[in-house]
Order: sequence, then C-alpha cells, then structure tokens
Amino acid sequence: MDQQLQEIAAPSAQDTLGEAALTLDDVRAAAMRILGAVVRTPTLHSKTLSRIVGADVWLKFENLQFTAAYKERGALNKLLTLPPDVKTRGVIAASAGNHAQGLAYHAGRLGIPVTIVMPKSTPIVKVQQTRGHGAEVVLDGDTFDEAYAIACRIKEERGLIFVHPFDDREIMAGQGTVGLEMLEDVPQLDTIVVPVGGGGLISGVAVAAKGLKPDIRIVGVQSNQYPAMYLLKRNEPVAGGGDTIAEGIAVKEPGLLTRAAVAEHVDEVRIVSETRIEEAISLLLDIEKTVVEGAGAVGLATLLPLKNGTFRPEFAGRKIGVILTGGNIDPRFLANVILRNLARSGRIGRLAILLNDKVGELAKIAEIFTRNDANIIEVQHQRIFGVLSAKGSEVEIEYEIRDKHALEPLLMDLDAAGYTYEVMTISGRRPGRSQRPG
Repeated sequence: MDQQLQEIAAPSAQDTLGEAALTLDDVRAAAMRILGAVVRTPTLHSKTLSRIVGADVWLKFENLQFTAAYKERGALNKLLTLPPDVKTRGVIAASAGNHAQGLAYHAGRLGIPVTIVMPKSTPIVKVQQTRGHGAEVVLDGDTFDEAYAIACRIKEERGLIFVHPFDDREIMAGQGTVGLEMLEDVPQLDTIVVPVGGGGLISGVAVAAKGLKPDIRIVGVQSNQYPAMYLLKRNEPVAGGGDTIAEGIAVKEPGLLTRAAVAEHVDEVRIVSETRIEEAISLLLDIEKTVVEGAGAVGLATLLPLKNGTFRPEFAGRKIGVILTGGNIDPRFLANVILRNLARSGRIGRLAILLNDKVGELAKIAEIFTRNDANIIEVQHQRIFGVLSAKGSEVEIEYEIRDKHALEPLLMDLDAAGYTYEVMTISGRRPGRSQRPG
C-alpha cells in the first residue's frame, strides 16, 4: 500500500503558525512560475456521467500529468521559490506516494539535489520510479512515521530543506492552479468537488476559485476510513485509520495551514464508502477510458445516485467540476476493482451447484447456462470437502451474463431441474430459492 496514507502535518518541520493566509495572488504567481513546466490538463464535459448523476459534470484530468498526479504543481512551485543556496544544498521529503514522484521529477529537472526517505515496505516499482527521476532514495523505517523521523534527522545533519506534502503556502498555491485552469476553461461552473487528504489541494483550489467567483461552492470528499477534515469541519475530534483504496488521501492529521483554509473557504466536506470509490474507478475506466487511482475517484463517488437510484438532490442540475487527482494505481489492484464491480452489477457471478457424480451431469448444467445466454468462464469441482455423499460433488461455475436481471430465468431453470445450489457473492453465499425458509 502507498505509504502516503501516513503523511501527517508536522509543525516541527516548519513554523506554519506565523505564515500569512494564502491569497488568489499567491496562486496566480504560482501559475506564472510553473507555466509550461507542467501539463495544462484538459477540463472536459462528460455527457454520460452527467446523465448518470443528474448534473452537468466536467472532469479535470490531472492523471495526465507526467507523473500522473497533480502533486507536481505544488512541488515545482516550492522548488522555484527556494533561495539559490538552498537549491545548491538540496531538499528532502518523506513519502512513497505522488509527492515523492512530483518532487523527485522536478528537482531532478532543475538540478536540485533531492533525497526521498521511503519505508522499507515501499513497493519496488515506486522506488525505481523515484530513483529514475534522479532522487537519492533512502529505504529505512518499518512505517511512515519512522521514515519521517529519519528524514527529519537527515535534514538536520545535511542542512536540507524539508518539503512538506501539503502544509506549506507554496505547495498550496501550486495546487491551487488546478482551480484557476478549471474556471478559465469552464467559467460557468457553480461547484468544484475536490478529494481531500492533508488539505493542500482543496486549500489552494478554494482560495483561487472563491477569489475569482465568490459564490462558487467548494465541496471536499474523503474516504470514510480517513475522515479527519470531515470531522474537523463538524467540530468533532479527529479519528479514523485503516485499509482504504484511496491511500493517496488517507491522512490521519491534516495540516495547520490547510485546516484553517478549509474552515474559511470550503462549504462542505463529505465522506464516501470504499464500495462507492471502487464503483467510480470502474465507471471512469468504462465510460471515460481513463485510469484513476482511488484518491482521484472520490469526487465522482460522492456524486453517484443513492442506492434507490434517485439523484442526489444537493447536486441535481448543478454545473460541477470534478478533479481526477491522479492515476497511479497498481494494475493488478485495478483488475480486482473492475472484477469486483462487475460482480456487484451482476454481469459476472458464481454458482455452487450440487451434482450426482456421474457421466453427463455437467453437460446438463452447461445446457441450462447456454439456454440462458450465460457464458461459462470457469468450472471447479469439489468432491471431498462440504460434500455429504461419496457419489456427489459440488461444482462452482463462474459465468458472464447480460445483467443481474438475466440471472433470474437461469435460477428458475435450475430450480425446475431439481438442483440444489448457492449463489456466491462478494460478501458470501446465499442459498437457492428451494432452500430458503418460507
């Protein structure tokens, strides 16, 4: 898992309390500094997603940055504002996520020495990518907290500047350029939905967007596993932590500067479930043909209709900009997300059917599947465990079918033929109709 989930605000790393509040002019200045050095990603209208959520939806494709995430913007702005002597000594960060990639890439491009401390558990592909940008990678510490402490020690020993992932005015200003571009491209937007972790992106975007259009609504979104900013907005104690598909925004403790900016400029912070995030990832791949990581998909996730299929009234009819913050997701993990969503939608499924272990039984079952236009993907036999008779067997059949409604006729045929079966789902098994009480 991406160890960015442990990135925390660290007042000891820099004196944040004495800094002036971020302004629109700061964001505009950042936009001029980074002009031409980061991708000016498109903001495109999605007709299909608009129809699905009942609002006009524009997507900001920050997953098209060179390092596949918006983090480049803040990292580059920070590097360009450093004094010459600091640039000569170099910078340091602790991260195994998008912050490491963006900082390493632009520091290497500018000839600024950069050291990234990563936990020893960091996937080798991320280590290689960071080294490929010219960074010195220090693999040390079993957790991010340990890696962070090591980075602070190295910072003092070498006289380096620590570049924080979010609680820094130059970082926030750089991230805010996303909001400037969105309103330049689509000035009619009345809502911008922003993924929230430590708060650097939403702080910059909110300051920029409210500065240009004071009545625009800024909505933050977090995973329900890491709802820190959501709880702070509700004046509740910070809590949470656990496994999440949105590891890029899984921050236990937001920044000091960022929480102040959110309190002043952000209208609402929402939370979404892991299931909804997975659904959003799959929709973006299926409809927009774009790969988005979990953190980047939470904005769309919060717009999706209610479980009963009705549009969310708070978004219906609005003109909404959604930031797809990044696309760094492991291919194997992405495949699991897609298959799980296909299972939830009923397009693929699995049945466990009890058979007499004799010639021709499997052919009879296959004929029922064929008659119902269900394509058999995989067959597994079990003759020992969970089978009551030595003359019986259980066969698990994974199939592909048009949709969940097409499954009912198939089950009715199995019932009519006298088969005992269980329907296997992501959450477990449920018995066939003939076995259910009542």
